[in-house]
Amino acid sequence: MVERTSKFLLIVAVSVCFMLILYQYVGPGLSLGSPSGRSYSEELDLFPTPDPHYVKKYYFPVRELERELAFDMKGEDVIVFLHIQKTGGTTFGRHLVQNVRLEVPCDCRPGQKKCTCYRPNRRETWLFSRFSTGWSCGLHADWPELTNCVPGVLDRRESAAAKTPR
Repeated sequence: MVERTSKFLLIVAVSVCFMLILYQYVGPGLSLGSPSGRSYSEELDLFPTPDPHYVKKYYFPVRELERELAFDMKGEDVIVFLHIQKTGGTTFGRHLVQNVRLEVPCDCRPGQKKCTCYRPNRRETWLFSRFSTGWSCGLHADWPELTNCVPGVLDRRESAAAKTPR
């Protein structure tokens, strides 16, 4: 009889623990009401009042974040891809040259890390990234290095392309 009781208590204890764990993980996603008496939408607001010690360093207005820019690949526009370490930049940069559907797709040769991405109507590049031009501005160039380096590199590439016979 003692064995049966101990097995029963063990099953009840395990069931209670399982239900507590289930409630912890599944319960917050359900609208079962909250123990604090506040509504679920109020609990989603993690920071209802601004922290007085927090100084906002960068301010991006909504109109700036939602603006649309026209990119003219056949014109003179160039996308400069700033590769930031540990942010998935390598994957995104590779995606730009390999998977984007373009009028003239980038030419990626097996065994090479660089791809040539030319405009549809001439032999000029429309993308300045690690996978299209290599490390032209140095290893992991940041914004100031890129703004100083990119125009010169593009000018050199265009002048070299103009010199080659067609």
